[in-house]
Amino acid sequence: MHDDLAAVLDKVEAGEALDDGDWRALTGGHDLIGLGMAADAVRRRRHGDRTTFVQVEPVPVDAPALAGPVAADAGELRLTGRPATSSAAVAAVRALAARAGGTPVTGFAYGDLEALCGHDAARLGDLLVELREAGLARLTSLAADVPNPETVVAVLGESGLGVSTLTLGGAVGEDARRRLRRVGSWDGVGGVCRALAPLPPVESSPPATGYGDLRQVALARLLVDNIDSIQVDWSRHGPKLAQVALTFGADDVDAVPAAASHDQGWRRSPREEIRRNITAAGFVPVPRDGRYEALQS
Repeated sequence: MHDDLAAVLDKVEAGEALDDGDWRALTGGHDLIGLGMAADAVRRRRHGDRTTFVQVEPVPVDAPALAGPVAADAGELRLTGRPATSSAAVAAVRALAARAGGTPVTGFAYGDLEALCGHDAARLGDLLVELREAGLARLTSLAADVPNPETVVAVLGESGLGVSTLTLGGAVGEDARRRLRRVGSWDGVGGVCRALAPLPPVESSPPATGYGDLRQVALARLLVDNIDSIQVDWSRHGPKLAQVALTFGADDVDAVPAAASHDQGWRRSPREEIRRNITAAGFVPVPRDGRYEALQS
């Protein structure tokens, strides 16, 4: 490991603030193994050998009535899509929560709701309270490039409705690193956002590489100490990348299917597959729900 990188990692371990030179040393090198080892050490200090995962049953926002019973392994019912109106969002939450049987209901991107409210913070705050009272456990996502993050944190805090995942959008490379630095400077973000998802939710252009993805995960864990968990998406990024990312600083796996697409037997069910992958990476699998509360194994 280069001496400059080692010195910066010592500061990270000690919890010291990084200056511009430290950021350049940390983000400008190519020592992926060194970054991975440092990120893994930080992750283990925060979470030990636990890796949480959630099994999600997606439900379109325009069809919130479930066709059948909730899947036995579902830890979260997630409304997907953009509601047409504020009242439609509330109605969808209320309808799904009535049939959820206690399984947490989540949904909606913060930016979509903000647009529905005409970017009026007071109206948005009222809507968030209404959604919470209708049965919404958490918003699904918040974008890291949102304007006025202090206002966003305040609105979310006052509403009592947190966000499951802070995302970097499609940012990769230097753009992603700038967003990570911005997130690391937000006061109070960890009180309203439970996890940071550093990888793009859709394929970037040009396509990301495995090297770049793992580097981004490691940098997220090293540079963002004000959000508890670093998250990877099982459905979007696949079991292989998700598994390796756990050794580069990630500690939470999102969007594991709640049920198999066809009957392959319990040994090949999504729950058994994610358990095997987490265990093979050297960690202890812990199922959770949409509130980030641990479930019985």
